[in-house]
Amino acid sequence: MSNMKLTKSLRDRTHSTLKHLMVASQIGIMEEMKDLRHENINPLLGFFYDSGMFAIVTEFCSRGSLEDILTNQDVKLDWMFKSSLLLDLIKGMKYLHHREFVHGRLKSRNCVVDGRFVLKVTDYGFNDILEMLRLSEGESCVEELLWTAPELLRAPRGGRLGSFAGDVYSFAIIMQEVMVRGTPFCMMDLPAQEIINRLKKPPPVYRPVVPPEHAPPECLQLMKQCWAEAAEQRPTFDEIFNQFKTFNKGKKTNIIDSMLRMLEQYSSNLEDLIRERTEELEIEKQKTEKLLTQMLPPSVAESLKKGCTVEPEGFDLVTLYFSDIVGFTTISAMSEPIEVVDLLNDLYTLFDAIIGSHDVYKVETIGDAYMVASGLPKRNGSRHAAEIANMSLDILSSVGTFKMRHMPEVPVRIRIGLHSGPVVAGVVGLTMPRYCLFGDTVNTASRMESTGLPYRIHVSLSTVTILQNLSEGYEMELRGRTELKGKGTEETFWLIGKKGFTKPLPVPPPVDKDGQVGHGLQPVEIAAFQRRKAERQLVRNKP
Repeated sequence: MSNMKLTKSLRDRTHSTLKHLMVASQIGIMEEMKDLRHENINPLLGFFYDSGMFAIVTEFCSRGSLEDILTNQDVKLDWMFKSSLLLDLIKGMKYLHHREFVHGRLKSRNCVVDGRFVLKVTDYGFNDILEMLRLSEGESCVEELLWTAPELLRAPRGGRLGSFAGDVYSFAIIMQEVMVRGTPFCMMDLPAQEIINRLKKPPPVYRPVVPPEHAPPECLQLMKQCWAEAAEQRPTFDEIFNQFKTFNKGKKTNIIDSMLRMLEQYSSNLEDLIRERTEELEIEKQKTEKLLTQMLPPSVAESLKKGCTVEPEGFDLVTLYFSDIVGFTTISAMSEPIEVVDLLNDLYTLFDAIIGSHDVYKVETIGDAYMVASGLPKRNGSRHAAEIANMSLDILSSVGTFKMRHMPEVPVRIRIGLHSGPVVAGVVGLTMPRYCLFGDTVNTASRMESTGLPYRIHVSLSTVTILQNLSEGYEMELRGRTELKGKGTEETFWLIGKKGFTKPLPVPPPVDKDGQVGHGLQPVEIAAFQRRKAERQLVRNKP
């Protein structure tokens, strides 16, 4: 693929000019340019003339100019990368000078880079063409002169033709660009015209200042030799080439090798980064899976992760636990919403810590209601009733010392109901799937809780029968026949302890003549709380 380089100074020429150009090519200069072949020289492919416009056709280089690469901060350049580009430039200029070609216009923007990051010199012979055709290029922008040697700036015609020593000076300015990745004299903070004036009129000799950390000392020294004020003191490109080769101590300065080393280092760093990110991902995955297993049984969660459908499952015999806070409506009415949230969070955190030591599964919480099951989804024989009974005693014991943050003087009394029977379990919903239990056993367990009393564990006959068959020393007290809504009257019991259970249990409050405790808070407790609340409000309102 080729690109067309257009030159404004060669526009609007007549056919007689083109004829002159063709005659001139026959006598040598353009044939010589066309015959130049070197891996670091951008080959001349031909000339183009149409509608008064003249252009030189050269090979297309996809990476753009050296200036483009230096100003593109996304391209990472280590010193090996930079030195490889400079060595390509040295070899290209060495080839031109061996064939008696003075470039005369050398700068970073006419050093192009191909897709393999090989630098190639272009625009060579341009001044010779202008001179041969006796054409004027037009007045150059002052920034274009920053690469021009001081002696050529002082001699306008010499500046147009260039010189071998002038090319060496231009190379030194390009070295400064590559080292600091900036424009010529960028560190001097002066306008281009002022820099040109100082270059023309030494002393003092005016040159860029390159900090030592930007390049090896020997390269900085070579750069200073190349921009020496006296042209005869500047080295030739043969000498520059020999010096530059010694800088790498016999090693080849190959950009591909440099890129491979960079890729190896990047690969190593990437492996470490991937390992670190994988560990972080694994930790987050474990957190997610833990949260999922807290919301759903592990077996169900695993099936859902695999995209499988969770079919409903029947269980012949499980034991269910229900509990709620007696007087919760009254407590809520006397509390701020955030205080109610804090109460439930503190209480359920306590319950969650207790159930972790028992073979039970927390089904759900709705408001102040807390539901737990044993015997599902993992079957445990007839141990389900014992696990629920043990858990109930532990919960009841812990509630006896529980205090609300905003009303520590008011006790939190819960009532607990237990029942055993068959259920069907299944996952309900897609957006927020829930593991739900269905069957008459659920309704009966709920009735056992709602007909219970504060600080008591209300147990159905089916659960008592299983506990007695286990013969583990559970202490039961007959309550008598109890009316269960929708179930009629049934014989129920209180679980009051267990042989070997030594934790203190709270003392149930007195029961009124109907056998109920009403809302669960004693009038004296309500009065005391209201009095303290009024006192706190009075203190807040004082100026």
